[in-house]
Amino acid sequence: MSTLSAAILLFLIMDPIGNVPLFLSLLKNVAPARRQRVMARELVIALVVLFVFLFGGQYLLKALQLKQESVGIAGGIVLFLIGIRMIFPPPKGGVFGGDDQAEPFIVPMAIPGIAGPSTMAAVMLLANSNPGRTADWSLALFAAWLATAAILLSATYLFRWLGKSVLVALERLMGMLLVALSVQMFLDGVVAYLHAAGGP
Repeated sequence: MSTLSAAILLFLIMDPIGNVPLFLSLLKNVAPARRQRVMARELVIALVVLFVFLFGGQYLLKALQLKQESVGIAGGIVLFLIGIRMIFPPPKGGVFGGDDQAEPFIVPMAIPGIAGPSTMAAVMLLANSNPGRTADWSLALFAAWLATAAILLSATYLFRWLGKSVLVALERLMGMLLVALSVQMFLDGVVAYLHAAGGP
């Protein structure tokens, strides 16, 4: 796989266009003057996390004796719970059960919004497939992140044109998409686990 192909793959997995409604909803109660700074902070945190998985993910999995299938199943469960809370938010608190007025920090914007289970798995797969091309994969990851950052940083300006009802509708829609993606991720993990357990 070329560096450009890897960058495009990672960009598609990060799905910045699909994350726009989620991020707008999470930032709706943040002061307008801070939205860009919060978004930039979360983007940088996500980049650091992805580079950690690029360089050390394989060692972490070996140390914890975790298989790739377990990571996929766990990621599916987490995304399913997030999606359910977006579709049916609790009476008090935000999407994730915390203070709806609180400023997002790390979860859910940086993780799993940008550095989600699929992206983490993808960078670990790239690192494991060709360990000698770490520089290429680093360039691909940074390019994909840069394109994602450009889209998400500009998304905050949509607050000027989107009303509360539109944000709520987009939040519900994003929740339904997350539920569908989480079920697929969970099933893929189960199938991969059963195939590995069954042997060749």
